[in-house]
Amino acid sequence: MAAIRMHGLVKRFGEVSVIPSLDLDIRDEEFVVFVGPSGCGKSTLLRIIAGLEPVDGGDLFIGDRRVNDVPPAQRDIAMVFQDYALYPHMTVRDNMGFGLEMRNTPKDEIRRRVDRAAGMLRIAPYLDRKPKALSGGQRQRVAMGRAMVRNPKVFLFDEPLSNLDAKLRGEVRTEIKALAQQLRTTMVFVTHDQVEAMTMADRIVVLRAGVVQQFGTPEEVYKSPANQFVAGFMGSPTMNFFAVRAEGTHVRMDDGTPFPMPPRCAGVTGSATLGVRPEHMQVLSGDAPGLRVQVSVVEPLGSDTLVYFDRGGTRYVVRAQPDLPVRPGNAITLGFEMDKSHLFHTTDGAVLR
Repeated sequence: MAAIRMHGLVKRFGEVSVIPSLDLDIRDEEFVVFVGPSGCGKSTLLRIIAGLEPVDGGDLFIGDRRVNDVPPAQRDIAMVFQDYALYPHMTVRDNMGFGLEMRNTPKDEIRRRVDRAAGMLRIAPYLDRKPKALSGGQRQRVAMGRAMVRNPKVFLFDEPLSNLDAKLRGEVRTEIKALAQQLRTTMVFVTHDQVEAMTMADRIVVLRAGVVQQFGTPEEVYKSPANQFVAGFMGSPTMNFFAVRAEGTHVRMDDGTPFPMPPRCAGVTGSATLGVRPEHMQVLSGDAPGLRVQVSVVEPLGSDTLVYFDRGGTRYVVRAQPDLPVRPGNAITLGFEMDKSHLFHTTDGAVLR
């Protein structure tokens, strides 16, 4: 297996700098997810690792080998694409074993590896079928199996779940996570879906305009975001942001409602942005002090209820109990769990500690 190291990596398309300068170390046998909005450079970075895009500066190492100028076929990586890329005229068995045939691998060894991978991915009953006879989830498992049989140093996944419906996404996501735990191979996965990132990764790379905003475990990225961008991108529904005035021991909302200062921000003064996740807001009963708002929309989800309200042209959301007796137009009072909330600079969005 192999670690991946990127030092001062630069990528340009003409005059546009997609990755200005990137340093990143991915450990051996680690499952790392690149996540970020469309156009942030995550797929480009994956293609650079695969050798499908040249770099314009810096160094890329796979293991101890500098691979800047090494062709894709000699990097010992396997890539799983969004569109499966299966040969329609071949059976599942032939699709999975084709790469090994091209390397003149003995037929008995090809059969052994294909059977093993098919068993792990639960596609053994479909080995004699052609791709058109498979569901989307089964086709993606075949694409994964084709990568597995090669025993590469690194697996690369380029948004492999994007073409699947919600149920299949969950199933195949679980398969990939189980695969990572069994194979213990270095894996790099690209997605724009923060739920996939949170549930699958050992560590997450949050990218914005080719710049790493934060690199840490799912818990670190979710509970201790480095800045307002990370805080707003990770989590579903997204974090709520309020303009506040920090006054040392408390923060004051635009209507004058005070809340205790988040413990880690004691002593901060001046204008700031308060970030509160929907699950850290509660609907209070009686005359308890808190933020008074009017409900705009109610979305019952079964396990909980999403309650929306509007302030100053911005929509906010609270994750509430499923049996909350509230309707659009009702006035409610909200409390915040300030020990789990965050303050950010109003100018650059950096977190205030």
